[in-house]
Amino acid sequence: MSTTQFLDFSVHVALAVLSVTFLLTVFKVIRGPTLPDRILALDMLVAVAIGFIAVIGIKTGYTLYLDIAIALGLVGFLATVAFARFILTRGRIEESDSDKPRLVTGDGNRSRASARGKQAAGEAEGRGGATTSEKAPKKVK
Repeated sequence: MSTTQFLDFSVHVALAVLSVTFLLTVFKVIRGPTLPDRILALDMLVAVAIGFIAVIGIKTGYTLYLDIAIALGLVGFLATVAFARFILTRGRIEESDSDKPRLVTGDGNRSRASARGKQAAGEAEGRGGATTSEKAPKKVK
C-alpha cells in the first residue's frame, strides 16, 4: 500500500467516523433532556465541523481550510461561553424525582418558594399559630 492510497483510505475512514459523530450529535441536540446537554451537543457539532474542514483540507491540499477551521473554532468557543453564561444567569439544574435533571429558572424558584411559604403558613394556622394575615392591623371604617 503506497502512501497516497493510505492517505485516501484514512480520509475516507475519518469522514465516515465524523459523519456518524455528526448524526449522533444532532440526535443529542434534538433529544437532549436539558438545555446544558443541548449546548454541549452544539459545541460538539462545531468540533465535528472543524474536523470535516480539516479532513477536506488534507484531501484537497488547500491550506485556506485551516484558517476557516480556526475561525470556526473561535466562534464556537465564544458561543459556548455565551450559552454557559446564559445558563448561569437564568437558571440552574436540579435533580427531579424521575432522575432526570431539569433546568430551574428564577421564576420557578419564586413560585416554589411562595408555595412553601403558603404551606408553612397553613401548617402554622393548623397548629393555632398566628399567620401573617392575622398579624396585619384591621382597617377601621
